[in-house]
Amino acid sequence: MRFTVSSTAISSKLNALSRVINSKNSLPILADFVFDIQNGMLQLTASDSENVMKTQVELTECDGDGRFAIASHNLLEAVKGFSEQPITFDVDLQANIVKILYQNGLFSLPIESADEYPQTQTIGDGATTIVISNALLAENINRTLFATAQDELRPVMNGLYFDLSQECLTIVASDGHKLVRNKIMSIQGEQPAAFIMPKKPASLLKNLLGKDGGDVIIRFDERNAQINYGDGELTCRLIEGRYPNYNSVIPQNNPNQLTVDRQSLLAALRRVQPFANNSSNLIRFHVEGGTLQLDAEDYDFSKTATERMLCEYNGQPMSIGFKGSSFIEILSTFDCQEVIIQLADPSRAGLVLPSEQPENQDVLMLMMPMLLND
Repeated sequence: MRFTVSSTAISSKLNALSRVINSKNSLPILADFVFDIQNGMLQLTASDSENVMKTQVELTECDGDGRFAIASHNLLEAVKGFSEQPITFDVDLQANIVKILYQNGLFSLPIESADEYPQTQTIGDGATTIVISNALLAENINRTLFATAQDELRPVMNGLYFDLSQECLTIVASDGHKLVRNKIMSIQGEQPAAFIMPKKPASLLKNLLGKDGGDVIIRFDERNAQINYGDGELTCRLIEGRYPNYNSVIPQNNPNQLTVDRQSLLAALRRVQPFANNSSNLIRFHVEGGTLQLDAEDYDFSKTATERMLCEYNGQPMSIGFKGSSFIEILSTFDCQEVIIQLADPSRAGLVLPSEQPENQDVLMLMMPMLLND
């Protein structure tokens, strides 16, 4: 069996698929790519047993159909340095060898039977379907992924929660100290349904989406989700369990409202943060009148920093502590000019919102305060 394909086309596809493969695998064949040639199309597959990614490449020439597996590391190293040119795979399924011919030479690699490769999990007949634009899903994953936890005792916190209702689709992430809630008003479900996507497939999608238009189709049941995007497909095992009631922790009445330039606050936090205590990363926000003052201190190393900036503030004078690195992460995910920070008192959660909400969306981020040593 022989087939010819563009070197840059297959190289970009293999690089994307390689992110699925673990450095250590439960089955040796999971370190391989699967090549499946059918009717002039090449389907490439990679898996870590819980996540399976597939993509297609159109062949320029092909003289037959067949399937085989080839070690991912060797193939990636071989093709990544090619300039744009046709490369031909000459496959001998009897001898389990593939010769790869290019303009200035050839190399050969061993192949394995693809029959040993684990089968992709199927989605049940009663699956729920969500259709969302490529760019919108990418935007929401980018905005929420940083807030997921790494908690062995509460694995449900280690992923993105997709909550579909008759009003909207809500995407939530939280580690118990910070929370991101995105409501997408343009997507509704006939019946309430929800799933928790693990961090790894969400990260894979983050790198794959947003590069072209079109829609993403998500089908999910109680155990698995299948995401179809462009010319690719990702099937992932979901996190099982009940996600906490995120609405119950969002304060409904934070009367003290602070409006400040996002870029100015982000730059100030980055300047002040290195002076905070390494273990707590505590930064004191003191707001009064039209001035916001940021204070960081690390008495163990005799370091302090103070910076003042102008703001708009309606409320009582207040000092409240927040973790500097988490606040920087929150501000970095927005792209608005100004942010609104809503506060109640130094012991209750603060809310961070964009001054202008994205179209058909409602974005809210929550930060738990830290105890100040007055």
